[in-house]
This record gives sequence, structure tokens and C-alpha cells, in this order.
Amino acid sequence: MLLWRYKNSLLCLRTFIRHTAVAGVYGGQTESQSKPYTPRRAVMYVPGNDQKKIQKVTSLDLDCAVLDCEDGVAANKKEEARSTIRRALDECDFGLTECVVRVNSVTSGLMEDDLGEVLGAKRMPDTLMLPKVERPQDIDMFTKRLKEVLQGRQLETRPFLITYVESAMGLMNLRDVFKKTIDLQLKEQLYVLDGVVFGSDDFCAEIGATRTADAKELLYARQKIVTCAKAFKLQAIDMVHIDLKDLEGIERQSLEGARMGFTGKQVIHPSHVPIVQRAFSPTQEQVAWAAELVEAFSKHTESGKGAFTFHGKMIDMPSVLQAKNILQLSANIGPTQG
Repeated sequence: MLLWRYKNSLLCLRTFIRHTAVAGVYGGQTESQSKPYTPRRAVMYVPGNDQKKIQKVTSLDLDCAVLDCEDGVAANKKEEARSTIRRALDECDFGLTECVVRVNSVTSGLMEDDLGEVLGAKRMPDTLMLPKVERPQDIDMFTKRLKEVLQGRQLETRPFLITYVESAMGLMNLRDVFKKTIDLQLKEQLYVLDGVVFGSDDFCAEIGATRTADAKELLYARQKIVTCAKAFKLQAIDMVHIDLKDLEGIERQSLEGARMGFTGKQVIHPSHVPIVQRAFSPTQEQVAWAAELVEAFSKHTESGKGAFTFHGKMIDMPSVLQAKNILQLSANIGPTQG
């Protein structure tokens, strides 16, 4: 009986998501487009100049592949990365994996060439990532250049845009950056802001912090990024774990990030992908609990009664919302074992 309720809940949610697509309320404005919710549990970087690695990533069970023009590419390989990514967009089949391109920052002097070459491909990337955003003016400059590159091109769907926080100034200005991006999104109709990434290594270097195993030095920044992102209905992608052999450490850090409210995590090695994606997925037990709670809440609401107990606990709206979030995520990625 419980399994039937679980399957029925997922079916209803899939139908709801398919009809509402991507929809959220940003500062009083409603924005939607005909794209489904895009899970980004593991966000893996691939050097844009490495054709073999790009081809390999298409065979992974991976949520999000980032073809990189920025930090993952040496200065003398930038031009090669642009042309390689352009070919990959048209020639590679990424299947269910989201195909993302990270361009260089506005202040690097390289972003203009990145956009001009990469977006010359017949196929648009699903998402564009803009690193090292510090001020609303950075979004102004990015949007202006993107508009120039896309002039005259008919877009079937607008790409998502994901920005980065990598400095103290970027963290302090995050709310204003989001507001400016959404204003330009509504005005220019070129992209849809969908998330933010925490660039922890650059952030630590910029503020003079020392990276530690428990990452206590980053707690404030992580909490602020999650809070601000969720206020604008955006995804929040957590910091990268740089120790490739420390699989226990990345699992621990991933579970911590998921508990904090992050929706995914950056990865730099294929061995980290299943660990991270499992950590950011609901277990079968969690999904069964959520489905049963939502059904119980629905019946209780119909009865017109007040507060009620569920499995011996008093239930309020935050508990119901948590259950609905679990079901929504499971409807897109499916539950994991556990």
C-alpha cells in the first residue's frame, strides 16, 4: 500500500513539474520557461581543450558536465579550448547530462572571445557559468556582450545562467547581483538565472583563510550563499573537495552540504561523482516518509481539523514543505538506496 502511494505521489509530481516547467517567484516577478527542473548534484569540470576528457564525460552517469574555458585551462590553451568546446557542442551526445560552458570572468579580458567562439556552435549549451562575479556591473557587461553575440539568432529555449561567488566583495554583493541579473533577465530575455556556485579556493585565498578538513573557516560564507540563493529560488552548488583520494572526506562534506541546503557540489574527478550524487539524493526511506506525510496532510486538511500528529510527532507546515521538497527531487532523479 505504501509503495502504491509513493508511486502515485511521484506520478502526480512529474505531471505537475512537466506542466509548470521551471517556475519561481523572484522579487515579486514571476519567470518561467519550458524547461524542466535540472538536477545538479555533481557538477564536474572538464578542461575545454581536452577532447578525450570531454568525450569520456559523455559516458558517465553525471548530472552536469562543465566544459571549462577558465581555471581548468592554461593561458596558452584558451583559444584551443574555445574551438574544441564549439566542436563538442555540435558533435558530442551528452545524453541526460546537462552540457554547461564556463567562460572566463568579465574582468579577465577573455570573456568576449569565449562567448563569440563558443556560441558560434549550432547547438547552444544548456547553461552558461560566469565566474568571479563581484558587482552588479559585471552582470551588465556580460549581458551586453551576450546580446551582441546572439543578435539575430532565434533561441528555442534560453540558456540557464549560473554565477560564482569567489571573493569577499562577491559575497557581500550577492543579493544585489541576483537582483540585477533578474532585472536584466526579464528585460533582455537572453537567459534564466538558475543558481550560484561557491568558489571556495579563490575565496580562501582572497580573504587569507587557511583551508581545514572541517571547513569551519567557510561556514559563514556557505550559510550566506545558501540563504541568499534560496531567497531567490535558486540552486546553490557547494565547494569542491580537492583531495582526490579522500573518498570518506568527500562523502562527509557532501552530506554536510546537503544538510545545509546546498543542492549539489563541484567535483574534479569521476570517482567522486557517484558519492556526491548519492549524498544529494533522497533515500527510499525518506521518499516513503515524505509520500506518507503528504498524503496524511492532504486527508487532514480535507477534514478541516487543526494540527495533527504523524509517527508520534506534531506536524507543521515546515515539515510538510520538507516532505514536498523530497518528493520533487525524487521525481526528477529517483531515490537512492539507503
